[in-house]
Amino acid sequence: MNRPRVFLDSFFRPGLIVLISLLVLFLFAVPGMKAQAYWSAIGPAGGDARAFAAVPGQPHHVYLGTTNSWLYESLDGGLSWHRLSKLDSADDLILDHIVVDEANPATIYVATWRVDQADGGLRLSRDGGRSWSVVAGLRGQSIRAFAQAPSAPEILYAGTLDGVFRSSDAGASWTLISPPGSQEIHEVESLAIDPLDPDVVYAGTWHLPWKTTDGGKNWQSIKEGIVDDSDVFSIIIDPASPNMVFASACSGIYKSADGGGLFHAVEGIPSAARRTRVLKQDPLNYSVVYAGTTEGLYKSVDGGNSFALMTEPDVIVNDVYVDPQDTNHVLLATDRGGVLRSEDAASSFTAANQGFSGRKVEALLVDSGNPARLYAGVVNDKKYGGVFVSSNGGERWEQIADGLDGRDVFALAESPEETILAGTNHGIFVLESDATGASWSPRSTIQNRQAKTAIEMIPAAKMHQPAKTHTTTKARHGKSVPEEKPVAEPVHDQLDRVQALDLSGDAWLASTGGGLFTSKDQGASWQGGPVMGWVDYLSVAAHGSQLAAAQQEEVVLSTDAGQSWRFMGVPATLTRIHSVAFSADGTIWLGAREGVYFSRDLGSTWMWVNRFPLGDVDDLSYDAHLGKILVSSRASDQIYVIDTQTLEWKWAQTGYRIAHVRAAAGRLLAASLFDGVLVEPQAAGVEAGQR
Repeated sequence: MNRPRVFLDSFFRPGLIVLISLLVLFLFAVPGMKAQAYWSAIGPAGGDARAFAAVPGQPHHVYLGTTNSWLYESLDGGLSWHRLSKLDSADDLILDHIVVDEANPATIYVATWRVDQADGGLRLSRDGGRSWSVVAGLRGQSIRAFAQAPSAPEILYAGTLDGVFRSSDAGASWTLISPPGSQEIHEVESLAIDPLDPDVVYAGTWHLPWKTTDGGKNWQSIKEGIVDDSDVFSIIIDPASPNMVFASACSGIYKSADGGGLFHAVEGIPSAARRTRVLKQDPLNYSVVYAGTTEGLYKSVDGGNSFALMTEPDVIVNDVYVDPQDTNHVLLATDRGGVLRSEDAASSFTAANQGFSGRKVEALLVDSGNPARLYAGVVNDKKYGGVFVSSNGGERWEQIADGLDGRDVFALAESPEETILAGTNHGIFVLESDATGASWSPRSTIQNRQAKTAIEMIPAAKMHQPAKTHTTTKARHGKSVPEEKPVAEPVHDQLDRVQALDLSGDAWLASTGGGLFTSKDQGASWQGGPVMGWVDYLSVAAHGSQLAAAQQEEVVLSTDAGQSWRFMGVPATLTRIHSVAFSADGTIWLGAREGVYFSRDLGSTWMWVNRFPLGDVDDLSYDAHLGKILVSSRASDQIYVIDTQTLEWKWAQTGYRIAHVRAAAGRLLAASLFDGVLVEPQAAGVEAGQR
């Protein structure tokens, strides 16, 4: 399933030694191409972890499933992880159930599904996870439960949105054993197989549990004692007493002593934690039962009669692994926090995410004075998110989240005075340090302004003769253009989402949900609001007193540090603009659905980078040290680098979907949508564009 990636060659300067040491190279021989290598994920560690499975007889050899198609492997009991295989070219495959074959540990099954899609399927490896195939009999099935019969390893069961499937030949063929088109046995979320009889199967659905004692020929409802219409997330059977059955549902945890004939609600887990995603028994002491909930991990030491909370209540537990040789060793797969590890039977936990990075990085900043110092802003991670900083090029990261209160970070920027700002989903914050450490303080005070409008006409744009290296387009012209000037209004705090920041010009510039704002007192106060009737500006850029902001249809320009704005003519061929940037000589660049355009006269005439192959350009930025424009698209795993003078471009295939690209000491870094921060490998090949 792995694909070769193309990367940029040594027209970049050698990078930092610490960055080089992080690279893991995988070289391939491809006819007609030079040697190729992967980009490497370097953190920040953590993210969404979904499922565990250990190799039989090797409890420290553990596999980890994720929400972004990647399967990880640990050889030290979860202390550290490495990427083993990506099971789909897309980034949205959820690896929710992993089974290592009891009869042949080199055989691994991974059951998958996708959010908001009736899709997923079963992946199968016969060589310990090095190569994978899609099992034809379950192709396209959204598999929510998967189990192997303890007494007959060749028998497998899969629970899907369509019902329950069975294989009696180790996954070679599959048969639907629940009634076709059943109005009851579908949307199967959990499965459990009797440890002695492979024909006795329990199936939990999104609307109560069911049981078969004859391999699916007949089914019976086992809902007695369970709140009606309960989603059943997990079912386990006591190996020593198979009639003892536990079921977790959205309405609580239930226990049956007669094989599901009658269930009784278990005490000890509050209503807020009813969504118990997983139940696990201690493999050496069956009276110990763990319940992983959306409100923390609970533990019972009396056979499930009562439970006690073992973690903070904001931990969302997706799976629990208990080492069968040392049951003090417990791992949790969690949302946002990744893997948590305990060596004292869940009395305490520490993060165990070395090598595991599943973060969505929306902001990436390289310190202007120290290129080994990196800042990464993440989203969707709440208390586990905020901003992460590395002082050694990504080898180690430290979370700096105090003051952000779980906010998502969409923008990071540094001023010439080395002030760091973060733009979040609720306001702007500044990074401050003292003897106690680093934290964030709000910088969102708005001295609002009201627009006074004057009308002027933009002169007709001149046509530029086509050149060998680019194509010319005509700017929109002849329209009435309002010019806005400020009138003071009451002071208030801005709590809108901050889309973009640029602190490099004569005034600091921010795009927020309330419009464009500028500051001339280093963020102590901001002035602005809607500009030309719009608030949804996607990108901003500064070059001295010249400020620009891009909206999907237009670009506005200020030549007086934000005191007044006007429309800037843009190419008439553009249908959607995503990004704007200035290069050192004042040339303005646009990233759009149609590619990359630039103007050397502030929009009077525009040129297109010739034969540039990347469409839907979401981000472009200028790197002053390289003297180049860095380009990426969220719909692609390719990035491009354009020489601003010669217009030559070179490209790299990263293997990951990219939010944007930056450079540190001549090495390229990328913020990925699902895999944290990436770094390019050492150069061993090149792909160049044409002039």
